[in-house]
Amino acid sequence: MTADPAGARPANEVRARFGEETITVYQAYPARIAEPALEAGTFVDPFKRTRMTWIKPSFLWMMYRCGWGAKVDQERVLAIDITREGFERALSRACPSHFDRTRFAAKADWRAALQASPVRVQWDPERDLALNGLPYRAIQIGLSGPAVDQYVDEWTVGIRDVTPLAQEVRAAVRSGHLEAAAALLPRERVYPLPAGLVERVARG
Repeated sequence: MTADPAGARPANEVRARFGEETITVYQAYPARIAEPALEAGTFVDPFKRTRMTWIKPSFLWMMYRCGWGAKVDQERVLAIDITREGFERALSRACPSHFDRTRFAAKADWRAALQASPVRVQWDPERDLALNGLPYRAIQIGLSGPAVDQYVDEWTVGIRDVTPLAQEVRAAVRSGHLEAAAALLPRERVYPLPAGLVERVARG
């Protein structure tokens, strides 16, 4: 994978909270979706399987996306533990969300691959505690069609409400207690992607 301009770390390595069998991803929803999901331990109605759903392994990127849980219809921040097998299976079918000329000879080839794949990947600047962009990137994974069904029915092993954590971190940041805020963050490490997946999700 490519390195960031400062040479300090790869620009697009996957970083996440994970254990031997599961990895944590984040999503934010309104209470009408979050509460039934928390009760059921997976996503249920009114969650729509027909829509693309984006999962994010980076806690701070999720905070940037949902405004610490303050944006409309993103008030409840959920941590979803999914199997590492499922996570890697998703990535094995991924297509980049943007045209990459190093992987596709023509845009028509990329569009055909994008249409055929139920999973897409996108890399966006990682965020610091102030939600400023960093020179390296965080992965987002978009699931559609059969990948959503597998996410809901097979891969998800538990859902936790981390909205209080988001609010606690935000309060510490706003009060200037950055060390305390950093200590609250989920511990994210470089995820050991199998060699075949590194090239699959690499950002051009």
